[in-house]
Amino acid sequence: MDIDRRTLIGGAAALPLAASAISAAPSDDYWESVAREYDVTREVIQLEHGNWGMMARPVLAAYRANVERVNRDTSYYARRTMVPDLQAAQAAVAQFMGVSVEEIAFTRNATEAMKALILQYNQLKPGDAVLYADLDYDSMQTSMESLARRRGVNVIMIALPEPATRQSLIDTYRTAFDANPNVKMVLLTHLSHRTGLVLPIAEIATMARERGIDAIVDAAHSVGQLDFKLPDLKSDFIGMNLHKWIGAPLGCGAIYVRRDRLSAIDPDPAENPKSSDILTKVHTGTPDYAAHLTVPAALAFQEKIGGARRAARLRALRDRWVRQVASLPQVQIFTPDDPASHGAITSFRIRGHTSHEDNVALAKALLDKHRIFTVHRDGLASGSCVRVTPALASRMSDCDALASAIRSIVT
Repeated sequence: MDIDRRTLIGGAAALPLAASAISAAPSDDYWESVAREYDVTREVIQLEHGNWGMMARPVLAAYRANVERVNRDTSYYARRTMVPDLQAAQAAVAQFMGVSVEEIAFTRNATEAMKALILQYNQLKPGDAVLYADLDYDSMQTSMESLARRRGVNVIMIALPEPATRQSLIDTYRTAFDANPNVKMVLLTHLSHRTGLVLPIAEIATMARERGIDAIVDAAHSVGQLDFKLPDLKSDFIGMNLHKWIGAPLGCGAIYVRRDRLSAIDPDPAENPKSSDILTKVHTGTPDYAAHLTVPAALAFQEKIGGARRAARLRALRDRWVRQVASLPQVQIFTPDDPASHGAITSFRIRGHTSHEDNVALAKALLDKHRIFTVHRDGLASGSCVRVTPALASRMSDCDALASAIRSIVT
């Protein structure tokens, strides 16, 4: 097989299967053709796609080609022509996200990006305050808490409402901002890994800006699961994954800093302290170059589907099982039916069963008795839950099986 440079960095030549399989009409046959692009396990019904995303077959083929190239040519490639290829991949991410190439850089994951944004944010002084919520990711909560000893700031944690609406979420943050006028930075998670709840980021970030508060946005689960461009979030600082809902290889994330705010994030300690270049905000050493070189192939695959179509399909998979069990008095659903407030991810619990042990047992029952794989999630102010995460590899029949299993368990 002849592999050219365009294939290696993920151009159209890397996508022969997607080009032929993905048609224009979103029919059942269309979505079946999309699902067949993924080699999902058949040992169980896999409804835990939130850990990382699966590469579609053409993306996996591009990754294998890139691994072979990097492994075969090593420094002969790296020191001559790999940098332009990586720059082309970076430009593809910028274009997909709707920002300039000077505002975005590769990381190994969203956590690496978010740690840089939180810990290297240099606009805090002793006596200021920072704010985060119970649904934020654990590592980000810990990073925020560390600012107390690092920067001498007060750290405030709030609990988000259950059940939530877009307005109640806006009101919760408004109340917290107004009650704590010394807040200078807030962590906002666009789509919660715990429950799937989507925050109205643009509204909250705009409200924060009006009060002199910078919003640092965790888009680890929203990029590729929801349909938006980064400027839509009205936020200057965003961390994201590319190996979850974009379907790039493991080890791919990105950091975004708006061009005129680059000086607000210090360079990584291993970088030139006087540089404001976005590339100096994270120092990864030697990453998986083959993974980063494959990102354009993943973006091209997703673009063939289309952002609005993909987001609608993911919401439909969520709705398929939720609507069959939401009326059961024993079942508590953690995302509202408002399509703007959820994507694919939604968590649930059996009412009154809020402990870690209860929800570990619930996920185990789904697996052992029904061969459905989900995962328990802790950290909510109200207790634990079970997270359900379908993806493009999922079928409606998978969601029907889950609904049937939940009915069996609760009745």
